[in-house]
Amino acid sequence: MAEAAVLEYDRLDCTPFPKSVTLARHRAHRLLADWGHPELASDTALLVSELGGNAVLHGCLRDRLFRVELALTEHAVRVSVSDPRGELLPRAREAAPDEMFGRGLLIVDAVSARWGVTELTVGKLVWCELDVLRGADQATNQQDSHPLPAATPVSATAPARNRERRPAAGWAS
Repeated sequence: MAEAAVLEYDRLDCTPFPKSVTLARHRAHRLLADWGHPELASDTALLVSELGGNAVLHGCLRDRLFRVELALTEHAVRVSVSDPRGELLPRAREAAPDEMFGRGLLIVDAVSARWGVTELTVGKLVWCELDVLRGADQATNQQDSHPLPAATPVSATAPARNRERRPAAGWAS
């Protein structure tokens, strides 16, 4: 299948602080509305918040940024968050009822159509996609997956290993 053309794209490099996650979430919500998909704005903002929060909690190193990317194609919105800690891959886990954390990847799995991890030469990229549903295409899009092309590595000097997969051992959301 041919790769889908990217219609809209945004990239934001963030400092590894919780306030950056809030700013990225608000930006994502505004952009989806501006791009003509207000029906996806809240879910996209939630996904940015969950993946960005995981990057701050588990993936960031001192003085190293994390990156939030949004890409819109005719078929999907992709949220990608990359951070410098490639040795700590995400995995979903069961959180106890009294735990404050531990449900982020379960939320990502429930809200997104698909998600995965791409290991980079330096760090990792966690991505998820929401399907763009349009009128008569709704039934078709819900049954037929249209993933975006593999994400490009954060490092322009070295190629990614590009192994996309479901969660593996590592950090828990």
